Amino acid sequence: MKNYQLPLAVLFGVLLTACSAEQVPQEEAAVDTADATSSVVIEAAGGNPNAEQASLEITGDYMRGIVAEISSDSYEGRGPGSRGDAAAREYLATRMEELGLEPGAADGSWEQAFDLVGIDSAQPATWTFDGHGKSLTLAQWDQFIVSSGVQEPRAGFDDAEIVFVGYGIQAPEYDWDDYKGMDLKGKVLLMMNNDPDWDPELFGGETRLWYGRWDYKYLSAARQGAIGAIIIHTSPSAGYPWQVVQTSWTGVQFELPAGDEPRSQVNAWLTEDTARELVAMAGLDLDVLREAAYNRDFEPVPLGVSTSLAMDVDIQRVQSANVLGLIPGSDPLLKDEVVVYTAHHDHLGIGTPNEDGDAIYNGAMDNATGVAQVMAIARAIKALPEAPRRSILINLVGAEEQGLLGSEYYAANPTFPPGKIAANLNYDGGNIWGHTHDVTFVGLGKSTVDEIVTLVAGEQGRVVKPDQFADKGYFYRSDQFSFAKIGVPAMYLDTGTDFVDRPPEWGREQQEHYTEVNYHQPSDEYSPSWTFDGMVDDALLGFWTGLAIANADEKPTWNPGDEFEAARIEALRALEE
Repeated sequence: MKNYQLPLAVLFGVLLTACSAEQVPQEEAAVDTADATSSVVIEAAGGNPNAEQASLEITGDYMRGIVAEISSDSYEGRGPGSRGDAAAREYLATRMEELGLEPGAADGSWEQAFDLVGIDSAQPATWTFDGHGKSLTLAQWDQFIVSSGVQEPRAGFDDAEIVFVGYGIQAPEYDWDDYKGMDLKGKVLLMMNNDPDWDPELFGGETRLWYGRWDYKYLSAARQGAIGAIIIHTSPSAGYPWQVVQTSWTGVQFELPAGDEPRSQVNAWLTEDTARELVAMAGLDLDVLREAAYNRDFEPVPLGVSTSLAMDVDIQRVQSANVLGLIPGSDPLLKDEVVVYTAHHDHLGIGTPNEDGDAIYNGAMDNATGVAQVMAIARAIKALPEAPRRSILINLVGAEEQGLLGSEYYAANPTFPPGKIAANLNYDGGNIWGHTHDVTFVGLGKSTVDEIVTLVAGEQGRVVKPDQFADKGYFYRSDQFSFAKIGVPAMYLDTGTDFVDRPPEWGREQQEHYTEVNYHQPSDEYSPSWTFDGMVDDALLGFWTGLAIANADEKPTWNPGDEFEAARIEALRALEE
């Protein structure tokens, strides 16, 4: 195993032209660097002979300090708009200032503030459905979770019919429309989670797309004029257990202030067993309905079952912020372009106590570790005697857990035009288990950033792999998605699964255990037993990748035909107007 902090040699001989190079195979073996020379490294660092020394600033001790601090109980889980949220932002801005970064917000401050509307729905204890001479009453928490879909003091509907709509997807590029033009105004739509995953040529195969995410599904229902939407939860289709729905969808739910977008009155989740009971009222079988929905010819199925629901909603208005630190570029022609590093600083705050009475959702892994990695990268870049050619923006975004709100706000109000944002490198979670032979690149195969990451990882003796939990749809559920939607080539570096000196399945087992037990739970707490070696490796990968992009003559591009290519073309065209 190589020393991951040794000179990153071969890589930069081709990195400066990587944006137009031939695609590198995703599973390529580590690059042979025996004949490489350090002069290539210096070239990649923009002629800076001290980049290797600067990379030594990425240390486990530095990251450990940040993780232990902002995930401590004193920050109360960093819920958006809370005292802990404000304290974390102040702490991070102070650390940026200590590193010598400049305030990065448009007003010259460290914070890009944004308004949030907090929706605290008084969920009813029960929910009753009637039809075909039968009645079914469900229990909140164990069988359903419901939230207001509107920013109003009262939400609900009377005597609305339930209609099963399959996946609830309209995707003309795949010749897929689950609605078939049916008038669904005033209906409550019952839909499956995920997207079609049985054919690699249909949608993304087992790789979940945005069509499979809850936010798309609720928006899709609202576009039909539906008054309510219900997603059927299963752990495989959601990518997490029911307990995550319980803890994530109760208490205050934050949104950006409403615009003129369509909205349903109520958004809900049902357990799979409960949904099975519901459709049985109509004399139907859930498995048969799902089988029918695995077909382009599927048409919505009215169940002949109706329901009413009403709840009071406490509306709160608070403010959070993205914490922005800027490292201006050194090239007079390129310094108005930027490489953006992101990690979300928020978590769930104080919520439902667990069986031990702990109500603080500390968010140590998710995402104090990501924040620490990005801050460590900033520390290394600032240690360079001369800044990279392009500017570097450290963007620690807020309210990610509420639906990528902070990054969505930044994408709508960027401090650099989208066409001048060369790339986004996102960190959401860190490797607390040790060195790996591989690294997970969520978004591999989508842009020319692939070649850079593959070469850098090869210098580390590691293999780059695509999302190893592709069915969970990670590309569409972290902050790089907000940048991709405005055309910015974006990536999310995540933990590998092939751990050094461990059995083959050990790494996957650790990550699945975290998801089952600690994800979005009070137990996501920092432990002194964590090892930060793997986080150092992944932060170094991001450091060298970002440095290569910042010093290259050309910006990365989306691969031809990618879903975000059109947005990039539009962003670049806007620069010419």
